[in-house]
Amino acid sequence: MPLDRYIRQIRYPPLGEAGQRRLAEGRALICGCGALGSTLANLLVRAGVGRVRIVDRDFVDVTNLHRQSLFDEQDVAAGLPKAIAAAEKLGRINSEVQVEPVVADVNPGNIESLCDGVDVIVDGTDNFETRFLINDVAVKAGIPWVYGGCLGAEGQTLTIVPGETPCLRCLMEDCPPPGAAPTCDVAGILGPIVGAIASIEALEAIKILSGNRQAISRDWMVIDLWRNQIRRVSAASLRDEGDCPACKQRQFPWLSGKEGSRSAVLCGRNAVQLTYPGATVSLEDLARKLEGVGQVTRNPFLLRLRVEPYELTVFPDGRAIVGGTDDVATARTLYAKYIGN
Repeated sequence: MPLDRYIRQIRYPPLGEAGQRRLAEGRALICGCGALGSTLANLLVRAGVGRVRIVDRDFVDVTNLHRQSLFDEQDVAAGLPKAIAAAEKLGRINSEVQVEPVVADVNPGNIESLCDGVDVIVDGTDNFETRFLINDVAVKAGIPWVYGGCLGAEGQTLTIVPGETPCLRCLMEDCPPPGAAPTCDVAGILGPIVGAIASIEALEAIKILSGNRQAISRDWMVIDLWRNQIRRVSAASLRDEGDCPACKQRQFPWLSGKEGSRSAVLCGRNAVQLTYPGATVSLEDLARKLEGVGQVTRNPFLLRLRVEPYELTVFPDGRAIVGGTDDVATARTLYAKYIGN
């Protein structure tokens, strides 16, 4: 691999040429390609991580553009899934990196295959259910992962190395119940905090991939850019005194499917995702079926049906995003009416 393009990184002594070569051999999984995920993908690909697998369930929307710097208005007009749009951009940025886009919802049925062969998992999600699922598979397989989240002007991040540091369930035994935590629909979100948290996450991943695991942060870090505050708390000091259900008892309820829902309200979108495991849909056949029902557009990755005031986006795996409502029951009714079960 030619190293000239990375010379400014190589001149940083803790990384050096040896670290850069390790990065080139590294394999990262980015779960989610929204605000955090797209920024993470940009940073890791530019840094020369050899293989980057990007998994995302959503498509590019105009409301994403104020904070998701990898995308533009052409991606919105094309109706591209975020993973596909990201891969096209990243391929032009660094052709030496193998970028693998996966248009899918991260769920118990696919996460182990998505993690196959990766050296680090980086969190670009927007919900705790997926994070608890990531934690389950990471602890089970012994894969380091980096948690990150943003809301308003505040963000937080934590690096988890199974067997060395507390995991997410050491610190938070149960996933917050629906409605317990605010969303960006309610609290909003500012773009700069995304860049700050994604940068920390990316550098933690780079430390792991380059063989500098001793340099990772052992703290839970919370940054509030509006109030100019940074708080660091030792993750070890937050560890539950009892046995961790994941680390110690090897219980993985999110991975087994015992925990978690089949629907999700999408942050900042006034939309609901519905998932039907095992389903398959022919977009071509569905387009013919929906002729005359409403405005239908289709590309190889998704079909979109516009029936005012709703918009249904259907993927080949049967998954759908129902826009125009944040009510799960309404979304299910619309899916049954137009798509069928």
